Amino acid sequence: MSDSSLRPGAERRRQLRQERRTDRLRNLWRLVVFSAMATGLGYGLLSQGWTLRSPSQVEVSGSQLVSRDQVIQAAGLSFPQPLLALQPRQIIQTLSVALPVENVRVSRLMLPPRLRVELIDRAAVARAERRSTAGVEQGYVDRLGNWISLRQNLGVRLEGTQELRVVGWNDRHRPALAKVLKQRPAFGGKLREIRFDPEGSLWLSTTDLGPLRLGPADGQLERRLTVAAHLNAALPTELKGRRPQIVDLSDPNQPELSLTGFKPVAESGPANAVRPRGGQ
Repeated sequence: MSDSSLRPGAERRRQLRQERRTDRLRNLWRLVVFSAMATGLGYGLLSQGWTLRSPSQVEVSGSQLVSRDQVIQAAGLSFPQPLLALQPRQIIQTLSVALPVENVRVSRLMLPPRLRVELIDRAAVARAERRSTAGVEQGYVDRLGNWISLRQNLGVRLEGTQELRVVGWNDRHRPALAKVLKQRPAFGGKLREIRFDPEGSLWLSTTDLGPLRLGPADGQLERRLTVAAHLNAALPTELKGRRPQIVDLSDPNQPELSLTGFKPVAESGPANAVRPRGGQ
């Protein structure tokens, strides 16, 4: 094959290589320009666009007790404030401590820039008392078992707090107390007292059954609460109109009633039937 026949192919390959180099340089230049534009736009948005410039950019919802000004003051917000410099988790922790609220959610919204704060008001559901270094302290608890002091109570709702009392509140009892308060409707409004004795044993008192010993707040607590609610709603026929001295539900599969002058019935029936025992 002659040299003259190779020259057109070689020339074509050379042109293709040159075009590819030109394309690479052009793409590289575009990348540099776009990167510079993105950096400039990002800086502009961070420094100018995504900024809270006034309290009106703080949205507060869900609370009937807490205003926007209270949220801003409690969170320590000042204006102008770069939106991305705010830490939602830190704001949640601050507001949860400073405000009479049960739950806080905070989110940053970019377009338009604003801070959204969603609150759930704390409601006192029962009167309460606890031991402190100064003696017995009076207060309230919310539905989650959290302590509410009389000073904090100035900013919370009261929901039937005159009907129920919690005695012996302690922070370690909160999970158990929350479970009892969750089961409160099952007692049909007859639950009057929740008591934790110094050893940690849990007692309930209802208008029909009187004292109910539930024992320790362990893994069987929910089972004991179910049995207690059932007994309170459906007393055995022979106990109608008679209030037991004590109901012991330490063993939820075999509840025991202590009655003065009561003659035990035949011990037959289901495993969780109530077994009365004579007076002491």
